[in-house]
Amino acid sequence: MNLKQLGWTNFLNDQFKRFESNGYSVGRVALEHKRMYRVYTDKGEILAEISGKMRFEALNREDYPAVGDWVVLSIREEEGKATIHGILPRFSKFSRKVAGLATEEQIIATNINTVFLVNALNQDFNIRRIERYLLLAWESGANPVIVLTKSDLCTEIDKKVFEVESVAYGVPIHVCSVKENTGIEQLGMYFDNDQTVALLGSSGVGKSSLTNCLLGEEKLLVNEVREDDDRGRHTTTHRELLLLESGGVIIDTPGMRELQLWESDNSLSHSFQDIEELTGNCRFRDCSHETEPECAIRAAIENGTLDSARYQSYLKLQRELAFLERKTNIRAQNAEKEKWKKITSNIKKKKKLF
Repeated sequence: MNLKQLGWTNFLNDQFKRFESNGYSVGRVALEHKRMYRVYTDKGEILAEISGKMRFEALNREDYPAVGDWVVLSIREEEGKATIHGILPRFSKFSRKVAGLATEEQIIATNINTVFLVNALNQDFNIRRIERYLLLAWESGANPVIVLTKSDLCTEIDKKVFEVESVAYGVPIHVCSVKENTGIEQLGMYFDNDQTVALLGSSGVGKSSLTNCLLGEEKLLVNEVREDDDRGRHTTTHRELLLLESGGVIIDTPGMRELQLWESDNSLSHSFQDIEELTGNCRFRDCSHETEPECAIRAAIENGTLDSARYQSYLKLQRELAFLERKTNIRAQNAEKEKWKKITSNIKKKKKLF
């Protein structure tokens, strides 16, 4: 493999120049194993861990490598191992809040050009989930593409595509079936010029099957969905970066049933631009869209130009982001305190030495 195959660009090359004089190499994280990383380099595949200094200076999750990251390495070729000393700047990052009550970031993948938001055209089809995925995709900095799989199981394809179009303004939509081998070829254009594509979606939507089809081999395990409700079992258990023989990089990810938002304020306006535009037409600037006269939102719902369920989804996501912001501010304050504790402790240790 060479760096260009892995997605190396002139931008990354410029960022790496300041490290070259120290004899460092560069590689891309393909897999994470609990603070150990499988990294692809121009010298082959190696196992790496972060340096002590990097671990000491890390304050939160984004300070650690993630799948898709380009990392600065000192390689020990005779051992097939390396030490990671830094992360090159990310041009995109898809994150969500970790499942559960903790207010922490979980990085799904980085340095991705395109995000395939994979949804199945079966009983598990959910337009509200697509809205949520779109919100995080826009925030990531990558270009979203909606891929509707299992078209062989759907008798109302046009209707469902229309539903998706109503919430995904300007986003490309592709319908495909791995079983019938239809609609797959058109996805190949997103891998041109060694671009990186990440596949995201719930369990059972066919991400692993689609990945195998794009790879041209049965690389990933595939499980059948449950017949009673079309819900999938977790086939993929970790995020992994894979190379396509035809060129390009694909990142497969585990199914996500719980998709909590993470820092998506700006994307809310992008994803719900129809609602944001309507609010500007209300008679009162501070309209709550409840009882005020000449409310554009209520009028649009009454005349059928705005789906009430979409508006309720917008309000729910607004409340979720507001709550997350409050929790994140508290977390940031605690992180700052922890940072100064580390600095003070280090100063005290140095004083004892002298």
